[in-house]
Amino acid sequence: MSESKFSKIVIVGAGSAGISIASRIIRNAPYLKENIMIIDPSEDHYYQPLWTLVGGGQSKLEDSHRKQETLMPDGVQWIKENVTEFIPDTNSVITDAHSQINYDFLVVAAGIEIKWDRVKGLKEAIGKNGVCSNYSPEFVESTWENIRNFSGGNAIFTQPSTPIKCGGAPQKIMYLADDYFNKSSVRAKTNIQFISGTGNIFAVPTYAKTLEQVIDRKGIETTYMTDLIEIDGENKLAVFENIETNKKMEINYDMIHVTPPMRAPSFIAASPLADAAGWVDVDPYTLQHKTFQNIFSAGDSSGLPTSKTGAAIRKQAPVVAENILSIMNGRQMKAKYDGYTSCPLVTGVNKLVMAEFDYDKNPQETFPIDQSKERSSMYIVKKNLLPIMYWNGMLKGTM
Repeated sequence: MSESKFSKIVIVGAGSAGISIASRIIRNAPYLKENIMIIDPSEDHYYQPLWTLVGGGQSKLEDSHRKQETLMPDGVQWIKENVTEFIPDTNSVITDAHSQINYDFLVVAAGIEIKWDRVKGLKEAIGKNGVCSNYSPEFVESTWENIRNFSGGNAIFTQPSTPIKCGGAPQKIMYLADDYFNKSSVRAKTNIQFISGTGNIFAVPTYAKTLEQVIDRKGIETTYMTDLIEIDGENKLAVFENIETNKKMEINYDMIHVTPPMRAPSFIAASPLADAAGWVDVDPYTLQHKTFQNIFSAGDSSGLPTSKTGAAIRKQAPVVAENILSIMNGRQMKAKYDGYTSCPLVTGVNKLVMAEFDYDKNPQETFPIDQSKERSSMYIVKKNLLPIMYWNGMLKGTM
């Protein structure tokens, strides 16, 4: 072991959850700012919800990017290493630089792992041969390139059966593509297919009803309970498998937008912190680990039964911060998370359904309007207001 370090609060991950929680703790207890350590090697930070609009030609990739150093809360120690092992019995983590980092409290906010290799041939084909994806800063611009240069044929949009970042994102880019195909006069000679490993268009009935109407209006063909399992880029052939019957089907494409399978980060899944599915095993309301009481988790790596979105993190971060401070100060935890999440469902240029709901899939809407309707005002909120709230509010612990 090369080095041993200690911090009262150690946060694994400097994404939306990690930075928000650190900022919240400092805002409520400024005296702790020198006692927080964030472990994450990434020099870059992306506001990923904007990538749908980047892929659809409505925003620029650079608008979603900041250097990580500009976002780190003042006074926090930043360790640019990867955590490789959790040893909760000794209150320590091990990094890839062989550092042992000890803590009083641990927050796991390490995000989600994208598994490009779970679809045979995808890693070799992505970014060329009509294959694109909004799920990487490296490839998101290729989505717009494919849409802009599309001249007709078969356009496929996929969603895997695994948990993913923002459950609505795979269909949002499809609606933007449909709009552009109409604008470029190729829609009449285009077949759009949405092929999903899930059982329906959206899990919340209130919003699913509107999305079904959008699908019908746009003449999109849907197939459910079916996963993409292979891409033959050279021959522009996609192979799918029905989850229930294991029956395979081959479809030729001219363009295919792939949402890759995702899973819990492997160093979490293999650790004592994981539940049966590999996510951090936390209480769904307090966000405290079910076994180790000085460990909390938020964001995509947590085993919370809700959609993995930035909006969910915005409500989770204050709960983690408040509950850690309560335990620190010998008080009972009172902060509760009710499963709130939001998915701004873009249904076209200047059209959006602002889905907001809780654990029970009941709408939990912010605005005094029927948010299940497509609205241009909500599109403006997503495109122009939410990024400002993210950079200047959420990451600073003020909203």
